[in-house]
Amino acid sequence: MSRKATGEKPALHLIENEADAISELAMTVEKQSPDVAAKLNEEIDRATIHDTRDLPGHVVTMGSEVEFIDESTGASRSIRLVWPREANMDENRVSILTLIGAGLIGMQEGTSIEWPDRNGHARLLRIAKVKQPVRAD
Repeated sequence: MSRKATGEKPALHLIENEADAISELAMTVEKQSPDVAAKLNEEIDRATIHDTRDLPGHVVTMGSEVEFIDESTGASRSIRLVWPREANMDENRVSILTLIGAGLIGMQEGTSIEWPDRNGHARLLRIAKVKQPVRAD
């Protein structure tokens, strides 16, 4: 179920406490990583903010395992979206402070987004599967 890029971005859903923490993180890295900070802030600004128990299903949150497909190449990749201190590329743990991390947060399974890669080339990424982390209530 691929979707062609239309320039329109899909709806985003964020958990309130994660949105606050990500916003603070973006402010702290604005000088070192202005592109990532700007993308994170844009995504937070357009997101619907939810209490944890009201979050729609299959949404990428911090700690989620995400399988996504690069529609231009058909390549599939599975990662876990994590805070910077937990990042480890050898273990496929990708920081929220990467362009791909900023692009995945808040997306729902089955949706696609056109997003820049490290070289500034636009890629159409489709979220194939999301496994939520176990959360304490």
